[in-house]
Amino acid sequence: MGAPATHPSFRPITPSLHLSIKLTFPLFFISFVSSSVVEEAQKRTLLTSSSWPSPSPLLLCFSLSEAEPSLNLLEMGIYLSSPKIDKVSEDGENGRLRYGASSMQGWRATMEDAHAAYPDLDDSTSYFGVYDGHGGKAVAKFCAKYLHQQLLKHEAYAAGDLGTSIQKAFMSMDEMMRGQRGWRELAILGDKIEKFSGMIEGFIWSPRNGRAHVQTENWQSEEGPHSDFQGPNCGSTACVAIIRNRQLIVANAGDSRCVMSRKGQAFNLSKDHKPELEVERERILKAGGFIQVGRVNGSLNLARAIGDMEFKQNKSLPAEKQIVTANPDVNVVELCDDDEFFVLACDGIWDCMSSQQLVDFVREQLDTETKLSAVCERVFDRCLAPTAGGEGCDNMTMIIVQFNKHLSSGVPSDASQEKVQPPAASSGQQPH
Repeated sequence: MGAPATHPSFRPITPSLHLSIKLTFPLFFISFVSSSVVEEAQKRTLLTSSSWPSPSPLLLCFSLSEAEPSLNLLEMGIYLSSPKIDKVSEDGENGRLRYGASSMQGWRATMEDAHAAYPDLDDSTSYFGVYDGHGGKAVAKFCAKYLHQQLLKHEAYAAGDLGTSIQKAFMSMDEMMRGQRGWRELAILGDKIEKFSGMIEGFIWSPRNGRAHVQTENWQSEEGPHSDFQGPNCGSTACVAIIRNRQLIVANAGDSRCVMSRKGQAFNLSKDHKPELEVERERILKAGGFIQVGRVNGSLNLARAIGDMEFKQNKSLPAEKQIVTANPDVNVVELCDDDEFFVLACDGIWDCMSSQQLVDFVREQLDTETKLSAVCERVFDRCLAPTAGGEGCDNMTMIIVQFNKHLSSGVPSDASQEKVQPPAASSGQQPH
């Protein structure tokens, strides 16, 4: 079959943006790389001043240009000598749906993906999300821990306006990762406090007398040696699906993707946010950035991401107009009985399979396999490259959500105050 069509009930709520992979890893990892390799990288100007964030052992990163083929990625510590093929999987269900989720590190030296699955976020709502980190795992894990919590806290959520509440939740992530509390949370999620406890002055710091619990609502009020921390220069994609009654709300920032199977046809419910997209290019240039070899400022091949604060420093512009923004596309789908399942997956999958190929593969597996996480695992096995380098070497994370045959007949909540007509079928097609 050809490229996936736009879902017939696909309703965009906000402009689309895209984020892509940045070959980065935390500075603490450099200690495991030979000095000669680092010196070679410096000679090739791969360590650029714009790549360095504020001085924090957790978040110092550098970028590796894909235009440097002579650098051995195994020697640089990007890839392992053999892949880690152990899968971490889970399954669950309720009266409306069932799901399976799995993740695999693969050839990458570190696992930087994260995901969240809450089939019963509340009595009528299910939440699923995948987060593909770059430059480290901390931001992806931060999103997996806090994004759904922020969705619940927004007043629009209680009013049934899921579109507004998820958009606000995305934007709140960058703000929460600033300051002492943000620094401390990222350090914990990045496993740095445990590894370096007591070794670096000021690195292990926490509020005294249980103040951490008190500061859960107003993070910026927490004080400490990193109170002026401006947020991480590493980042993450976020692709989230929320089901309430007969509505599916998809929010996306980056190049993770949500794909629906309707009677076997693949429909892309999110748009990959690449810098070359016209709406992204226009924003990047207006904010003072540039695009070089398909990368924002020659570094990041994503136009939208959570984190990546080095691209969000224009004080005269709001967050949604920065060079890179966390502002998501939010789209609403009116579900029908022809909708079989949807898939959320990081680009470790989409680099290897088109949307339609994945839908076809999942449907074929469901003929003999009832455990959805096992289907995810088979997808990983199919995508995994035989050797390090190229497609099939990224971390892989995937969630399959299968609807019960008869969807709830409850009155759907209003996911957004804005009513937008469905786009023409060609406008939603993806290059895959």
